[in-house]
Amino acid sequence: MLTDSHCHLDDKQFDPDRSEVIARAREAGVERMMSIGTGSGPPDLEAALRLARQHDFIYATVGVHPHDASKATPETFAALEGLAAETKVLAIGEIGLDYHYDFSPRDVQRDVLIAQLKLAGRAGKPIVIHTREAWDDTLLVLREHWSGAGIIHCFSGGPAEARQALDLGFYLSFGGVITFPKAEALRDAARMAPEDRLLVETDAPYLAPVPKRGKRNEPAFMLETARRLAEVRGVAPEHIAEVTTGNFERLMLNC
Repeated sequence: MLTDSHCHLDDKQFDPDRSEVIARAREAGVERMMSIGTGSGPPDLEAALRLARQHDFIYATVGVHPHDASKATPETFAALEGLAAETKVLAIGEIGLDYHYDFSPRDVQRDVLIAQLKLAGRAGKPIVIHTREAWDDTLLVLREHWSGAGIIHCFSGGPAEARQALDLGFYLSFGGVITFPKAEALRDAARMAPEDRLLVETDAPYLAPVPKRGKRNEPAFMLETARRLAEVRGVAPEHIAEVTTGNFERLMLNC
């Protein structure tokens, strides 16, 4: 039984068949999903929570994605503070820095990230980090402003980056990229990561794994990612399922 630690079930790509997508995931052995609540950004902060309230096996996060940092207002943070107290909300995320698109100014992204780190600390919640082409700045902010638990979502670095994240206490979540032919450095990181810091995710509807690459991703496809991770680490897929589900429970449900 698997846990998808990061999916965007609220995404409009699932509007035509969301119920079927969820049913296929369960049939495939994905027993639990954490739906990421950044949605289209403020003022709507409950994109994932609305869905989590409908299913006991779906959980949610709340947060402002770096793309939407410029939309955040004092009212946004006040609303997040209230939502973070809900039992179905397991983490603050995905939050971080994205210098690839720069949809929000970089200084604003950093300010909004720091504000949400402080909020997560007050709420006693883990964080889910998004970082793209901003690794050094992300680590700098985390070292200065965070001392709790969290996930590097869709980890895509090599062994050096993995060690930096692990040294800060983070879990590494591996998605479909680990199946891509050119992702050997990422597979090297997956080999060296401690078993008790591994998670798996889809980031659905994005980053479908081989052999589904190019299609809309969905939680049921996580079996391909888990199989590849198991192959890389020289263990059975069932072992990866057991370990990553246990890690998720320890981090998110027992934090």
